[in-house]
Amino acid sequence: MNINERIKALSLLGNKLNELKGEKVGGEFWQLLITAENFNPWFSQEYLQLSLSNIIAMLNANALSNWMKNYNYNFEESDIKVGIIMAGNIPLVGFHDFLSVIISGKIFVGKLSSSDKILLPYIADLLIEIEPRFSDKIIFEEEMMKSFDAVIATGSDNSSRYFDYYFGKYPNIIRKNRNSIAIIKGDETAEQLKSLGKDVFYYFGLGCRNISKILLPKGYDITTLLDNFQSYDKASMHTKYLNNYEYQKSLLLINNEMHYDNGFLLLRERKEVATAVSVINYEFYDDYEAEIRRLNMENDQIQCVVEGNSRVKNGVIFGKTQSPKLMEYADNVDVIDFLANLK
Repeated sequence: MNINERIKALSLLGNKLNELKGEKVGGEFWQLLITAENFNPWFSQEYLQLSLSNIIAMLNANALSNWMKNYNYNFEESDIKVGIIMAGNIPLVGFHDFLSVIISGKIFVGKLSSSDKILLPYIADLLIEIEPRFSDKIIFEEEMMKSFDAVIATGSDNSSRYFDYYFGKYPNIIRKNRNSIAIIKGDETAEQLKSLGKDVFYYFGLGCRNISKILLPKGYDITTLLDNFQSYDKASMHTKYLNNYEYQKSLLLINNEMHYDNGFLLLRERKEVATAVSVINYEFYDDYEAEIRRLNMENDQIQCVVEGNSRVKNGVIFGKTQSPKLMEYADNVDVIDFLANLK
């Protein structure tokens, strides 16, 4: 297959997924989504649908073509096998890596997370039905990967040390924990602040693109945030999220730590960026322009920064962190460039 044939097949996959997404209750695909949620309760039907919508947008023929136009490579067929070790924190989080390997003409060798092993094989089978020549290009390994020429591995800071040890001699991309932050200027509209709630609550805050810390101008009324987040209270109806919230609230009360609480979200003043599910750290700053400059110099370990004017490196406007474009790579490492340079 040449690149145009791959793009055509992938765009047909997007059409098929869009068709299945609208399937009536009781259909085969509907049952598959129910199975995925039963297997991992964090994968609610709402967020399974959100993941599918994002994937369908990626598989638009024009979007795929424009993505590839950013690169001066031939993308010819290759026997190079690229091992992909996937995370399982949000539904289909490894799809972009799968897509990158497939569209580049390499062979995908996938090791699925135990938390997310239902949907991607099904989607891969749909692609093979559309274009049978992909059958030799997609391999899923149940056990440890044994045959590969390069590796892309996503995990925690702890697992990255394991990945470094086993895969360090191969060309690799090894991803660690990442978090995202938001900076509030103080003149945001209620609509912007409500949109920020998407960045906080979508996927229950489990993604690396979810906001875990908010920078606020000194003197900012934090109840303004809580008021505008109130429409996301349905998170408290999810048992696993609620259990996390109640546990974290108990810790804050036991430690007599000052915090804000709106009944389903806890805000505490901390310098750290990383935090727990249902908890957001905040920190006050003095000078907005100075903070923007600091973020541009020091955000290499930040997945993305949410702010109103996209003046920051890795910047995203309010409400858009969970709808990444094809050129928005995890850890800001260009996967297509990595794949194109494999020999």
